[in-house]
Amino acid sequence: MEKNRKIIGLCGSLRKGSYNAMLLKVAGELIPKGIRFEIVTYDDIPVYNADNDLPETEERPASVTRFREALANADAFIIASPEYNYSIPGGLKNAIDWASRGKDSPLMHKPVAVMGATQGMWGTVRMQTAFLPVFTFLNMNPVLQPEVLIAQAQNKFDADGNLNDEKTISIIQRKIDNLISACKV
Repeated sequence: MEKNRKIIGLCGSLRKGSYNAMLLKVAGELIPKGIRFEIVTYDDIPVYNADNDLPETEERPASVTRFREALANADAFIIASPEYNYSIPGGLKNAIDWASRGKDSPLMHKPVAVMGATQGMWGTVRMQTAFLPVFTFLNMNPVLQPEVLIAQAQNKFDADGNLNDEKTISIIQRKIDNLISACKV
């Protein structure tokens, strides 16, 4: 990946103290120097309504326009998310829906790596699988290996949000390396 590239991080949890926010922070720290990393939030985006998604008349809500502009500057994405009801959390899916619309979608044809942390035993496997049709529709390039499925996250992060499991850190590093390699295409 050339220097001056940028990776955008999206967190599927909006709560303070989220293990996935901690995971995204760890991922950002593992990205090589020379590649910019920015976490973009979406907590001010309204529920998707096609009546408000008319780019030709510039009627998208300002928060959506800002979100799409931030994503447009990305060469790749990292999504760290919990699993809600065996799937993608509603807020994150809503933000992706806003970003997916139009021929100017800032997500199209870009590499993406998904990872997740949960206090449960399944490590967000269903959420990650639920993203595959979304990525297919957007012609994104999902980096599928290695899978980052952090189960029992409460035992792997310390009170300051640091990941204290070296094996997991190694897997995250390999995932990021594969994401960066996907950007070279």
